[in-house]
Amino acid sequence: MVDSGLRQLSKRTQYSLRALYALAREYGKGPTLISDLAEHEAIPKKFLEQILLSLKGLGLVTSKKGKGGGYMLMHPPDQITIATVIRMIDGPLAPLPCASETRFRKCDECVDIETCGTRIVMKEVRDSIAEILERTTLASVCRKVDQARQKQRPPGSLAYDI
Repeated sequence: MVDSGLRQLSKRTQYSLRALYALAREYGKGPTLISDLAEHEAIPKKFLEQILLSLKGLGLVTSKKGKGGGYMLMHPPDQITIATVIRMIDGPLAPLPCASETRFRKCDECVDIETCGTRIVMKEVRDSIAEILERTTLASVCRKVDQARQKQRPPGSLAYDI
Protein backbone atom coordinates (compact mmCIF):
# COMPACT_ATOMS: atom_id res chain seq x y z
CA MET A 1 0.00 0.00 0.00
CA VAL A 2 1.36 3.39 -0.99
CA ASP A 3 1.10 6.26 1.47
CA SER A 4 -0.25 9.27 -0.46
CA GLY A 5 1.76 11.63 1.73
CA LEU A 6 -0.91 14.29 1.43
CA ARG A 7 -2.64 15.30 4.60
CA GLN A 8 -6.12 13.99 5.38
CA LEU A 9 -8.61 15.16 7.96
CA SER A 10 -8.40 13.23 11.20
CA LYS A 11 -11.37 11.19 12.38
CA ARG A 12 -11.67 13.70 15.27
CA THR A 13 -12.07 16.58 12.79
CA GLN A 14 -14.53 14.64 10.61
CA TYR A 15 -16.70 13.83 13.63
CA SER A 16 -16.32 17.38 14.99
CA LEU A 17 -17.60 18.81 11.73
CA ARG A 18 -20.55 16.41 11.70
CA ALA A 19 -21.46 17.39 15.25
CA LEU A 20 -21.08 21.09 14.42
CA TYR A 21 -23.30 20.76 11.33
CA ALA A 22 -25.97 19.12 13.49
CA LEU A 23 -25.68 21.89 16.10
CA ALA A 24 -25.82 24.48 13.33
CA ARG A 25 -29.17 23.06 12.20
CA GLU A 26 -30.45 23.45 15.77
CA TYR A 27 -28.99 26.90 16.32
CA GLY A 28 -31.36 29.13 18.27
CA LYS A 29 -33.54 26.21 19.38
CA GLY A 30 -31.70 25.45 22.61
CA PRO A 31 -29.30 22.71 23.69
CA THR A 32 -29.00 19.32 21.97
CA LEU A 33 -28.38 16.17 23.99
CA ILE A 34 -25.16 14.25 23.40
CA SER A 35 -27.15 11.02 23.02
CA ASP A 36 -29.27 12.58 20.25
CA LEU A 37 -26.20 13.90 18.46
CA ALA A 38 -24.42 10.55 18.73
CA GLU A 39 -27.41 8.66 17.37
CA HIS A 40 -28.31 11.01 14.52
CA GLU A 41 -24.73 11.58 13.39
CA ALA A 42 -23.53 7.97 13.93
CA ILE A 43 -20.68 9.08 16.19
CA PRO A 44 -19.57 6.84 19.08
CA LYS A 45 -20.98 8.49 22.21
CA LYS A 46 -17.77 8.34 24.30
CA PHE A 47 -15.74 9.83 21.45
CA LEU A 48 -18.40 12.52 20.93
CA GLU A 49 -18.24 13.45 24.62
CA GLN A 50 -14.48 14.02 24.28
CA ILE A 51 -14.96 15.97 21.06
CA LEU A 52 -17.62 18.25 22.53
CA LEU A 53 -15.48 18.97 25.60
CA SER A 54 -12.64 19.87 23.26
CA LEU A 55 -14.91 22.07 21.10
CA LYS A 56 -16.13 23.77 24.27
CA GLY A 57 -12.55 24.46 25.31
CA LEU A 58 -11.87 25.93 21.86
CA GLY A 59 -14.85 28.28 22.22
CA LEU A 60 -16.93 26.74 19.44
CA VAL A 61 -19.72 25.30 21.59
CA THR A 62 -21.20 25.91 25.00
CA SER A 63 -23.15 23.62 27.27
CA LYS A 64 -26.04 23.72 29.67
CA LYS A 65 -26.26 21.27 32.55
CA GLY A 66 -29.32 19.61 34.00
CA LYS A 67 -32.81 19.08 32.65
CA GLY A 68 -33.10 20.53 29.16
CA GLY A 69 -29.33 20.63 28.97
CA GLY A 70 -26.94 19.73 26.22
CA TYR A 71 -24.64 21.46 23.74
CA MET A 72 -25.15 24.38 21.37
CA LEU A 73 -23.01 26.56 19.14
CA MET A 74 -21.30 29.49 20.81
CA HIS A 75 -21.57 31.63 17.64
CA PRO A 76 -24.02 31.80 14.72
CA PRO A 77 -23.34 29.09 12.11
CA ASP A 78 -22.65 31.69 9.42
CA GLN A 79 -19.71 32.97 11.49
CA ILE A 80 -17.87 29.67 11.95
CA THR A 81 -15.73 28.70 8.98
CA ILE A 82 -14.58 25.21 8.14
CA ALA A 83 -10.99 26.52 7.96
CA THR A 84 -11.24 27.70 11.58
CA VAL A 85 -12.50 24.32 12.78
CA ILE A 86 -9.84 22.34 10.90
CA ARG A 87 -7.02 24.60 12.08
CA MET A 88 -8.22 24.39 15.69
CA ILE A 89 -8.33 20.60 15.68
CA ASP A 90 -5.84 19.35 13.07
CA GLY A 91 -3.55 22.34 12.73
CA PRO A 92 -2.37 24.02 9.51
CA LEU A 93 -4.15 23.46 6.20
CA ALA A 94 -0.90 23.12 4.25
CA PRO A 95 0.12 19.63 3.09
CA LEU A 96 3.77 20.36 4.00
CA PRO A 97 5.17 22.44 6.89
CA CYS A 98 7.19 24.60 4.48
CA ALA A 99 3.95 25.65 2.71
CA SER A 100 2.16 26.66 5.93
CA GLU A 101 1.41 30.30 6.63
CA THR A 102 0.55 29.75 10.27
CA ARG A 103 3.19 27.17 11.29
CA PHE A 104 5.96 27.45 8.73
CA ARG A 105 8.87 25.05 9.18
CA LYS A 106 11.59 24.26 6.65
CA CYS A 107 11.56 20.62 5.56
CA ASP A 108 14.60 18.69 6.82
CA GLU A 109 15.60 17.49 3.34
CA CYS A 110 15.16 20.90 1.64
CA VAL A 111 18.21 22.24 -0.20
CA ASP A 112 16.84 25.69 -1.19
CA ILE A 113 13.49 26.76 0.18
CA GLU A 114 13.01 29.59 -2.33
CA THR A 115 13.47 27.41 -5.43
CA CYS A 116 11.98 24.13 -4.20
CA GLY A 117 9.46 23.04 -6.83
CA THR A 118 7.50 20.92 -4.37
CA ARG A 119 7.13 23.83 -1.95
CA ILE A 120 5.99 26.16 -4.75
CA VAL A 121 3.26 23.72 -5.83
CA MET A 122 2.22 22.88 -2.25
CA LYS A 123 1.84 26.59 -1.46
CA GLU A 124 -0.58 26.84 -4.41
CA VAL A 125 -2.46 23.79 -3.08
CA ARG A 126 -2.56 25.35 0.38
CA ASP A 127 -3.80 28.68 -0.98
CA SER A 128 -6.60 27.00 -2.96
CA ILE A 129 -7.69 24.87 -0.01
CA ALA A 130 -7.61 27.87 2.33
CA GLU A 131 -9.59 30.05 -0.07
CA ILE A 132 -12.43 27.50 -0.22
CA LEU A 133 -12.45 26.58 3.47
CA GLU A 134 -12.22 30.20 4.68
CA ARG A 135 -15.33 31.21 2.73
CA THR A 136 -17.27 28.05 3.69
CA THR A 137 -19.26 28.28 6.92
CA LEU A 138 -21.27 25.74 8.89
CA ALA A 139 -24.41 27.47 7.59
CA SER A 140 -23.33 27.24 3.94
CA VAL A 141 -22.51 23.53 4.29
CA CYS A 142 -25.97 22.91 5.81
CA ARG A 143 -27.55 24.70 2.83
CA LYS A 144 -25.53 22.58 0.38
CA VAL A 145 -26.61 19.41 2.20
CA ASP A 146 -30.25 20.53 2.01
CA GLN A 147 -29.88 21.11 -1.73
CA ALA A 148 -28.29 17.68 -2.22
CA ARG A 149 -31.14 16.06 -0.28
CA GLN A 150 -33.71 17.87 -2.44
CA LYS A 151 -32.07 16.43 -5.56
CA GLN A 152 -32.30 12.90 -4.10
CA ARG A 153 -36.06 13.09 -3.64
CA PRO A 154 -38.14 11.87 -6.54
CA PRO A 155 -40.37 14.53 -8.13
CA GLY A 156 -43.76 14.77 -6.46
CA SER A 157 -42.70 12.85 -3.34
CA LEU A 158 -43.57 14.18 0.06
CA ALA A 159 -40.89 14.71 2.67
CA TYR A 160 -41.42 14.60 6.38
CA ASP A 161 -38.49 15.98 8.38
CA ILE A 162 -38.65 15.42 12.10
